[in-house]
Formats: sequence, C-alpha cells, structure tokens
Amino acid sequence: MSELPAELFRQWTHSYEEDAEGVTVYRPVGYPFPPARGRRGMEIVADGTYIDHAIGAADVPDIVPGRWSTADGRSLDISFPGTDRPVRRLEILQCDGELLTVRAS
Repeated sequence: MSELPAELFRQWTHSYEEDAEGVTVYRPVGYPFPPARGRRGMEIVADGTYIDHAIGAADVPDIVPGRWSTADGRSLDISFPGTDRPVRRLEILQCDGELLTVRAS
C-alpha cells in the first residue's frame, strides 16, 4: 500500500467481536452488527480531519475531533490538539469498502 485507499475515508464502527491478536476490526456505518451496549468508532476525512466516536459516561456517545497525517501511506498518526490525549498510530492492515483492520501503537 503506497497511498491511502479511497475506501478509508468514511465513518467506521468497531466490530470488537472480530478483533484478534492485536488487530482491531472496523466495519462501515450501516453494517448489521449484533446488539451491543455501545460501539465506538472513528471517522477519517480526506482533508486530515479525524473524529473519534468514543463511548462516554452512561454509554452516551462522545465525539472528539482530531487530526491525522501519514508519512508512509500505510499508517495514520492521530493527534487531538488542545487535549491531553496522546498521539497514537494506526497501522492499516486491510481496507476495502466492507472491512478495515488496523494495529494500534
């Protein structure tokens, strides 16, 4: 993967049932997930905007804006300016219209 795939730029929801061995799995919004108390997710926008869809207090969704950048086209460095959230890196393992798998570091 030399550049980020166009399919990456959308809102993704965590499919925790499919996570395995340090790999986190996401599915696009609208995927028919089994019932869950709450699901976190993220939105990646081509202009460098990153939106973390976290689960807040009392299972209420919490939206935290951030920024992404890439140096190699295979991973995203995510930052949250103006917050105490640490920078994190997502290594993109697979991305198509139906599945996104990443390894976080």
